[in-house]
Amino acid sequence: MRAGWAVAAAALLVWLGMVLAISFLEAPLKFRAPDVTVPIGLGIGRLVFRALNAVEAGLATVAVLAALVDPPPAGALVAGSVAVLVLAAQLAWVRPRLTRRSDLVLAGREAPRSKGHYGYVVLEVVKVMALAAAGAFLLAA
Repeated sequence: MRAGWAVAAAALLVWLGMVLAISFLEAPLKFRAPDVTVPIGLGIGRLVFRALNAVEAGLATVAVLAALVDPPPAGALVAGSVAVLVLAAQLAWVRPRLTRRSDLVLAGREAPRSKGHYGYVVLEVVKVMALAAAGAFLLAA
């Protein structure tokens, strides 16, 4: 395997593992823990997802730089681009809407039930599939 592809594959697969662990394991489980109220869960979630998104942006940057230095096969390039675009959409569009709602809840005010979480989950599923595909294309090359 070429060095640039190995770096990109490592970044994409670490990113995949983090999304699976946090979005699909930690996030839903925290609200099942004893004595975790919605405001406490939201506060934890905001902190965890802010950190996750920062790491995701760093790993996406590594993957993009590796692709610029050593262009990957077309399948890996398309799938990796989808993952990066989904992350950008989450950061620019979905997260700000969720933050505005959680700000209201954390301030003790009533907020309507959020449909933004559904959009975030759909985008996470797309991102997971794209990351897995990109990693597989690179490993198979």
